[in-house]
Amino acid sequence: MGAEVNAELEHVRNYWANMKPHSPLYSFLLGDINIISATKGQITAHLKVLPVHFNSKKTLHGVVSACIMDWAGGMAIASTGLDNTGLSTDIHTTFVSTAKEGDLLEIESKASKVGASLAFTTIEIRHAGDREKVVAHGTHTKYIKR
Repeated sequence: MGAEVNAELEHVRNYWANMKPHSPLYSFLLGDINIISATKGQITAHLKVLPVHFNSKKTLHGVVSACIMDWAGGMAIASTGLDNTGLSTDIHTTFVSTAKEGDLLEIESKASKVGASLAFTTIEIRHAGDREKVVAHGTHTKYIKR
């Protein structure tokens, strides 16, 4: 998608590009994620569901959804201009439905507050093009040091 590249989107994409080679798990599960937009405190990304994302039923594994929550919370914090998105203190994931091979997921993450020591985010994973077809939603709190 041809989103205009603003300062926040450029910063988040650069942050992700620098982080990815140092995170084997993110590289394995989220290596093909595409950050399509960012504004201060919010990012949107797309991920196509592949066999590497499957559980034994050949649908999206819950651990992938939880990994996305972790990743997306950090990216929303990065969109505020921070170069260090901190350490996770709490992650909650609610599994609503699932996805199958070839489905395009849309991930929306918002930083509701980025304070001096804690940052709070909310994340929703849904089928791209259908805001009502939610796969999972959750929250992610991180300790940040400024």
